[in-house]
Amino acid sequence: MIERFIQDLPSLLLSLPIILFALSAHEAAHGYMAYRLGDPTARNFGRLTLNPLKHLDPVGFICMLFFGFGWAKPVPVTTRNFNKPRRDMALTGIAGPLANILIAFASIILLRIYVIFVDPVDLLYGDGIASMASYLLFVFLFSSISLNLSLAVFNMLPVPPLDGSRFCYIFLPTKLYFGVMKYERYISLAIMLLLFLGVLSGPLGWIVDKLMWLMCRLVAMPSWVY
Repeated sequence: MIERFIQDLPSLLLSLPIILFALSAHEAAHGYMAYRLGDPTARNFGRLTLNPLKHLDPVGFICMLFFGFGWAKPVPVTTRNFNKPRRDMALTGIAGPLANILIAFASIILLRIYVIFVDPVDLLYGDGIASMASYLLFVFLFSSISLNLSLAVFNMLPVPPLDGSRFCYIFLPTKLYFGVMKYERYISLAIMLLLFLGVLSGPLGWIVDKLMWLMCRLVAMPSWVY
């Protein structure tokens, strides 16, 4: 187990800045969308920033690091400041996952440009400092794609308190909407339990893989990359 941890350590260290940026961008996007829709609460709390210290949730960060799916500290939103609370809350909710998808797509474009100048044999089997640096950059960009897509997909699950619920609930009758929201705490605990047990890893991982495959095809990525 210790040997496996040591082998995975470089990937974990490379994941740290990616996760911190992904979580920060996700929450800042929520706050900025809410601000644009008339709610200054996130701005007043200093949450329109990419500073990870403003957004970090320790449990969500650890889950993101070791399970690939996690969350940050939710941005405060005052729905009474919205003109159309349910619609505007849905737009605020979906802004976070969209930010991560954009980061993933930007990373895949950078990776596509990068592999033009790289010999795959040297990248995968070469030795020396230059080859190691080239490989670490490859892993960094690939991890950025994977982790940002994972964060987006996980948060788009249509269950509270995840972002997907805010979007899906605009289609529910008001009475049913508030009925579901009463059990938000219990549903979130169940989601955490399923995450720790690995029940969600399979289906969510499949969705992430399909999205990554689609993005790779869109940019004509060489097949050896994915």
